[in-house]
Amino acid sequence: MAKSKPEKIFRIGFVSASVFAHDVESDEGQRTVRSVSLQKRYKDGDEVKYVSSFNLAEIPQAIRTLQLAQDHVEAQEAEIHLTD
Repeated sequence: MAKSKPEKIFRIGFVSASVFAHDVESDEGQRTVRSVSLQKRYKDGDEVKYVSSFNLAEIPQAIRTLQLAQDHVEAQEAEIHLTD
């Protein structure tokens, strides 16, 4: 199964929050819901790896990237798209 690309990525240092948009069917019709993935990038030799654990110095970066992602998701879900 192919991985979907993020709608938006927020990055501070090596910490990033990726926002993914997914279309779902509901009783009111189709709508888009969003999820956020938080990760830290690091190198192991020449290989790039990602983990979801953070040390004390990285926690403020994780919090801020999540705040940026939250602002984006709230703005996207607050918009009303009118159709003709």
